[in-house]
Formats: sequence, structure tokens, C-alpha cells
Amino acid sequence: MSTRIPARSLVGLAVGAVLAVGAPLAASAHVTIDPGSADPGFSTDVVFRAPNESSTASTVRLEVHLPADTPFTNLRYEPTPGWTTTVVTGTLPQPVEVSGNTVAEAPTSIVFEAQEGHGIQPGQFQTFTVALGPVPAVERIVLPVTQTYSDGTVVEWEGTPDEVAADDGIAPAPVLYVEEAPPGDHHGDASASDPAAPAANGVDGRAIGMSIAALALGAGGVVLAAIALANRRKADA
Repeated sequence: MSTRIPARSLVGLAVGAVLAVGAPLAASAHVTIDPGSADPGFSTDVVFRAPNESSTASTVRLEVHLPADTPFTNLRYEPTPGWTTTVVTGTLPQPVEVSGNTVAEAPTSIVFEAQEGHGIQPGQFQTFTVALGPVPAVERIVLPVTQTYSDGTVVEWEGTPDEVAADDGIAPAPVLYVEEAPPGDHHGDASASDPAAPAANGVDGRAIGMSIAALALGAGGVVLAAIALANRRKADA
């Protein structure tokens, strides 16, 4: 008695394998910051990495929201070809002491806007380099990001580490760790103390592991189906 497996089943298994691999990788893509840690009292250069998660629209605007209670008073940026960068300065909710000075105004956000034809296309990512300082002596600094697409879709990357730990469905914000050690498997950021942590690629190690396992399972299913199909053909012959 031969085992009959339609050819379309092989296609289905192959597609399933691809989807199994692609799903966890897609879920892991988010706006990240590298390095994910800095020393207090100094300026630090960081790189924001923004992937495009849409299959039909491009990313045309990215706004990084800066803290008002522990402001960065010195902010510089590296020009990004094809993008316009604007540092937005505003009045703080209340004056704060920074390096012995009373500060009432400070940068509140930095906005990157794509020029015509220079958005982040599907399947691409873009990096933006910024110098922030002086870094305040706090445990960590959450830097929410608003990502806007050409079709009007807006994604708010604003989840704190605690919120993401409680609900991994929340879009995580980039986090700059200062006096608190960055966790090696943190959901949203690279760890300078963990060389195995994803620094700039934004892909969580667990997601890669899941993808490899899914690929192995999917590939195994396709091989078994192919063997069964070959045996059936031999039996029919």
C-alpha cells in the first residue's frame, strides 16, 4: 500500500516553513539604540536604528522624544543623506539643575523627516547618529519614538522595560541604561556588557533561535513529504 501525498501539500509545507521562520523575525524588528548604555556626566554618541515594518508603505518620519525631567542640554546630530533633521526645543514643565546650572528650556525631541524619494522602503532600515549630553545620573532613560509611514500609519514605540516585561505585545521604546546594568536579553536594546546581545541589528537572540528551530522543523517536514512522494511514484511505476 503506497502513501499518497498531493504535490500541493509539499508547497503548503514549504510555505509553512517560510512563514514559521519569518514570523518571529518580523516580530523582533523594532527601533533600537546602540550602544544601549552610557556613563553619567559625559556626552555619548548613539545610533538609532529604524526598520521599516510595512510591506506597502515607506517610513517618512521619525521623532525621538527626549526626557523633560532629566533633559539633555547639549544635543548634536550627524546629517543623514536624504533626511532633514530638526531639534525641537521647548520650555520644561519645571526648571531643573544640570551640571550646577538651572535649566528652564532644553531639547524636547529630535525629528528626522525623509526628503522626497528617500523614505525607508519595505525591507530596509535606516540609522540616525546623535550625540546626547551630559548624560544624567539616573538608572535608565526611556526614549519613546514615533514612527510615521507614507500611508498615514503611526507606530508609537513607547513601552518601558517594565511594561514590555508584563506584556510583550507592547511596542518597546529604545532605552539608554546609565546606572542600571542593561539586561543581556533585554527586549528592546543592545547591551554593551554582553557581546552576544544584538547591538544594532534589532533582532532578539530568542527570535533567532525560534527561527532556526522553525526552519529545521519546516525543512524536516518537506523532506519527509518528498520521500513519501518519491516512494509513491516508485510504487505506481
